[in-house]
Amino acid sequence: MKTQRLGKLPVGEQDFEKIRTLGRLYVDKTEFIYKLLDSGTYFFLSRPRRFGKSLFLSTLKAFYEGKRELFEGLAIARHEDVTWEKHPVLYIDLNVNNYDSEEVLKVKLDDSLNEWEGIYGCEDKGLTLGMRFEKVIRRACEQTGKKAVILVDEYEKPLLEAIGKPKLQEAFRDTLRGFYGVLKSMDAYIEFAMLTGVTKFGKLSVFSGLNNLKDISMVERFSDICGITEEELLSNLRQEIQQMADKNDMSYEECVGELRKMYDGYLFHPKGVKVYNPYSLLNALGDYEFGKYWFESGTPTFLVKLLMNREYNLEQLSRENVLADEISSIDTESSNPVPVIYQSGYLTIKGYDPELEQYILGFPNREVEEGFVKRLMRSFIDFKATNTPFNVSAFVKDVRAGDTDQFIDRLRSLFADTPYELIRNLENHYQNILWLLFKLMGFYTHAEYHTNRGRIDLLVKTPLYIYVMEFKLDGTAEEAMAQINSKDYSLPFTTEGQTVVKIGMNFDSQTRNIGRWIVE
Repeated sequence: MKTQRLGKLPVGEQDFEKIRTLGRLYVDKTEFIYKLLDSGTYFFLSRPRRFGKSLFLSTLKAFYEGKRELFEGLAIARHEDVTWEKHPVLYIDLNVNNYDSEEVLKVKLDDSLNEWEGIYGCEDKGLTLGMRFEKVIRRACEQTGKKAVILVDEYEKPLLEAIGKPKLQEAFRDTLRGFYGVLKSMDAYIEFAMLTGVTKFGKLSVFSGLNNLKDISMVERFSDICGITEEELLSNLRQEIQQMADKNDMSYEECVGELRKMYDGYLFHPKGVKVYNPYSLLNALGDYEFGKYWFESGTPTFLVKLLMNREYNLEQLSRENVLADEISSIDTESSNPVPVIYQSGYLTIKGYDPELEQYILGFPNREVEEGFVKRLMRSFIDFKATNTPFNVSAFVKDVRAGDTDQFIDRLRSLFADTPYELIRNLENHYQNILWLLFKLMGFYTHAEYHTNRGRIDLLVKTPLYIYVMEFKLDGTAEEAMAQINSKDYSLPFTTEGQTVVKIGMNFDSQTRNIGRWIVE
């Protein structure tokens, strides 16, 4: 086996044996295998997509296949009490299919069972999928003399793709519940089992019968089981960082700082270790560019559907509060989309209030914040720069120049082009659009800004101007301006150096647009 590093970063590579055999860079996560061995038998791990879950399962697979040579020089090899016995490993990857029908899932599970039945000689097509799985586990154990290891990657992908389709999701749930339930009934034949996914479905889900499954997703000592810590970055990738710095005419320290702003910030326990997104980090170092790699690799459409269907106030994404018992699992019938947004990696832990048992969530880094805002903008309005009178660059110039009437006229043209069916709750819709738009333009934006006298509907800061905005729906612009003045909303900003501009604006539900506005 080649042990030297060949220089190619393992971008998107998820096969531990291939990475080690070819001498690719491997950030050593094998100490976590040792921690798992000391913690139980059945585990569940939730992490965002492209965060290293598949690679970790592949590492577990190699470990339980007894391939000790692949682990030379790694942390787990230094533990003398580790046995390197070979076990039968049953590995299922549900990420490779698009699940648009119940049949697709059944065919996928049937294919895996056919493969194992061929290996262990226990074919019996007349049984249910769950019963066949039971027979495979028992036969594998009896034939090899060793207990079986069960590894499932992206266990819930069919459920996620069926969000908004209750009948299909119920069918998937029933199939998976019967299949995964074998893990409990076959305990005597199982050495180790681990399921990974982006989210954890709660209540009447596939987990309802698996009370022996330990969820390590938000356990402090497993907080950096996936992802790359800054210590790992600096100790393993110093050469690549310096090369990237040279290519971008930056110092080493400046490059690290930019990487931190773009890709760091994920936290999976209030006292845990922050980690970088490994997919984006390795792509950036390989390309020498600070791109939005993770976000551009695909945003799950179910997230956008959740936000639009729940009439969520998007500004809350910047600082959302959620109770501890809500954050660890999701319920598709719930009106709160935040837990699934957190588990999907678009929000992360920013703080924790132990007295209230409440987590404070926010965007982890600039890549996620900018990418998510752009993706939502395309969904909330018909945003086609090629055929709309709304001009992005002109709007930015107007806001920066303090040309209030001009940028409001541009907003009116934008609202006029918004399809009727995209608008639900009018007041929330208008506030969401304005927050997204100013956020998209790169300004400091804060909706419902709290002062000692009340809440400002929208606050926008530029280098020369601070805009204090108050909105009314089917009221008057005069009422909006009166509220700004009576509650001294502009007072906190008079000493910041910029010109303070007060805008009172009325939205008309009949025209579904901005009606009258006043500027002071």
